Amino acid sequence: MSFLIPNRGVGGTKIPLSIIVLVLCGFMFFILLYTERISLLSSSSSSSSSFFKLKPCPRKDVSSKPKEKIRKERSEILEVLDDRFEFDPEECNVAAGKWVYNSSIEPLYTDRSCPYIDRQFSCIKNGQPETDYLRWEWQPDDCTIPRFSPKLAMNKLRGKRLLFVGDSLQRSQWESFVCLVESIIPEGEKSMKRSQKYFVFKAKEYNATIEFYWAPYIVESNTDIPVISDPKKRIVKVDSVKDRAKFWEGADILVFNTYVWWMSGLRMKALWGSFGNGGSGAEALDTAVAYRLGLKTWANWVDSTVDPNKTRVFFTTMSPTHTRSADWGKPNGTKCFNETKPIKDKKFWGTGSNKQMMKVVSSVIKHMTTHVTVINITQLSEYRIDAHTSVYTETGGKILTAEQRADPMHHADCIHWCLPGLPDTWNRILLAHL
Repeated sequence: MSFLIPNRGVGGTKIPLSIIVLVLCGFMFFILLYTERISLLSSSSSSSSSFFKLKPCPRKDVSSKPKEKIRKERSEILEVLDDRFEFDPEECNVAAGKWVYNSSIEPLYTDRSCPYIDRQFSCIKNGQPETDYLRWEWQPDDCTIPRFSPKLAMNKLRGKRLLFVGDSLQRSQWESFVCLVESIIPEGEKSMKRSQKYFVFKAKEYNATIEFYWAPYIVESNTDIPVISDPKKRIVKVDSVKDRAKFWEGADILVFNTYVWWMSGLRMKALWGSFGNGGSGAEALDTAVAYRLGLKTWANWVDSTVDPNKTRVFFTTMSPTHTRSADWGKPNGTKCFNETKPIKDKKFWGTGSNKQMMKVVSSVIKHMTTHVTVINITQLSEYRIDAHTSVYTETGGKILTAEQRADPMHHADCIHWCLPGLPDTWNRILLAHL
């Protein structure tokens, strides 16, 4: 049976009854939905707004939790979140930027709260009355460096060894890193072991260690321990890291640095072979030549020993010195003494940083088979004439006397940095890379 649907001027087309029934049912269903929607919109006394006030899905009542507890829980969640998305090392040039004063910044530690800071770097404890140097924040031009999160850092280091290798400037970066994280580790869950060359901070809860190995030239020398004060008598064994490298093997993260010890102003005495005959056979080389030979020896060790699938390798560029105030327009100044603000001139480059030595680092690393991440701290540190230990330090294991402080031209230390201070920014960059 079928219905005949007239078609003008053509005749008729037969359509099955089942199709007609389906069309009618669909039309009725549409009418039903339309009238139901009109009912919803008009039935409530709140008029059209009632449509948007449908009964919400039930959820857990958190109103009974104290607000402080909720804030704390949220803070803890945020602290362990990986915020690397804010920092792309391929896109972010950390060397280009400016220091911005932020009065609200408070360091994560002080030289009194952290028991691991050497007195050499404890400026405030040593009498530094000025604290504004703690409130300058490095802001790159084209990106943002995530703030240092101790919990994030320790979660990155869980089950790992982080090892810093270098001189006293590298030691200050190691101490900074330890102090940045140690407060979140309960007493009894952390320990520190020190020897003449090798220092190990252990966080038992995380099964992690943060270590430092004293190697001022990275390669071997006759002046590691004890230190030879006369640079003319120092000899660098440019062809070997064998004795010290056994302490480096197995580390998950290696951070190397060497610069200031090479810059004595004299030609370097370089030796191949053994120290068995004292300085016999040592050859005087230009500093940059000796530096290249030493770094090539280090690079060969990295390429032949380090498993890049297990270990990440970093090299921190040179830390500037500020011993010549004429560099920043103060010919009658007293080195870095009494400087209270960073240099604002973005093009500033002082005589304490040697570009030829930086080129050596770049050239050696460029030809390595193992990937080494270079952390360029030189330019951002160049501006910080205000952040050195100056006269608020020690010499020969003793705090400077009042008489010595009154003679900054001879006693101000414009090489090392206060802690807390600039090395915290170096570690902020390091953590961003991790």
